[in-house]
Amino acid sequence: MDQNPKLWPAMAGYSILLFLCLCQPWPAVNCQHTWQEAFTSLGISYNSNGTLDRQIQIPMVNATPSVDPNQPTLVTLSTDVRISPLNKAFVRLYRPVNSSANTKLPVIVYLHGGDFVLFSATTVIFHNFCNSIAAQFPAIVVSVEYRLAPENRLPAAYNDALNAIFWLQSQAIGFSGRHPWFKYADFSRVFLLGSSAGANIVYHTALRTLDFNIKPLKIRGVLLNQAFFGGIQNTSSELRLLDDAYAPLYVCDVLWTLALPTYANKDHEFCNPLTGGSYLGRVPRLPRFFVKGNEGDPLVDRSKQLVQLLQAYKVPVVSKFDEGGYHGIELSNTTAATELYTAMKNFIDSTGFTEHENSHASI
Repeated sequence: MDQNPKLWPAMAGYSILLFLCLCQPWPAVNCQHTWQEAFTSLGISYNSNGTLDRQIQIPMVNATPSVDPNQPTLVTLSTDVRISPLNKAFVRLYRPVNSSANTKLPVIVYLHGGDFVLFSATTVIFHNFCNSIAAQFPAIVVSVEYRLAPENRLPAAYNDALNAIFWLQSQAIGFSGRHPWFKYADFSRVFLLGSSAGANIVYHTALRTLDFNIKPLKIRGVLLNQAFFGGIQNTSSELRLLDDAYAPLYVCDVLWTLALPTYANKDHEFCNPLTGGSYLGRVPRLPRFFVKGNEGDPLVDRSKQLVQLLQAYKVPVVSKFDEGGYHGIELSNTTAATELYTAMKNFIDSTGFTEHENSHASI
């Protein structure tokens, strides 16, 4: 909820297995690196009482629920909303300052990055990202706060995202009232958008929603930006960019060990969607996809493989793979951010109401 900028707090719980592995070098191709190197790179540390300290120096910021006279250029409002009386789950809503109830806006459900282990919906870089897309598309943005690993391993983040969809459905129905900002929303045009680990989450969430009747919501499209996937067999881009400054393979390997269920390896369907599992039968029913990657990102081949999988199942896909760049480029490069916003906006604006899309939007 609203709070002053601060460091991410320590979180409870850590497995004995992880404790035993901390001082061991990572095997095979990454044997020259240690867990401690990865922890140092991530800005996290291990406590003997079984907790992790997150020491990343990226502040969290308050929402801005009303126009501030000290910010005359403010174009987006935001507010934090509890979505469950049973826990601390919340979303941060965004809407353009000059919204009109006469013009209904698409709803974008956003899942932030952080490799399942770091950050929050309130982290300033993701807050600013949502501010920008809400204003520029324009749209109502629902940014989901989800539980982090390893204290809450997958599928906890998927469950949190799905619960946010159910809450949005209750808002569309008007069950127990409706947040006033949703008077600007078009619940028949819902899109799922995620960055990095958030892109992984929205992929799995899109598949999971197919098991439920979420009417009157209609999920028209899914947007994946530099998705965080993996697998036991390294791809060409992972080997080519083995010690990349932004997403080195040894760090990704440690992150997957923190995020996956303790019984799973990197060919589990949560990490590697190509390996089958319970989801593949649902893939043909997915809505339209937008997949964005950069050739300078070690993870780019994973996104290309996913595009091929979707196309094999005849899921409509718009893909954009840019030369150069790096993982998370849109968070620090204004030109890259503008190009990404434009491509995503074009995808959303061009996603019509064809029979194919309607048949995939919901059940």
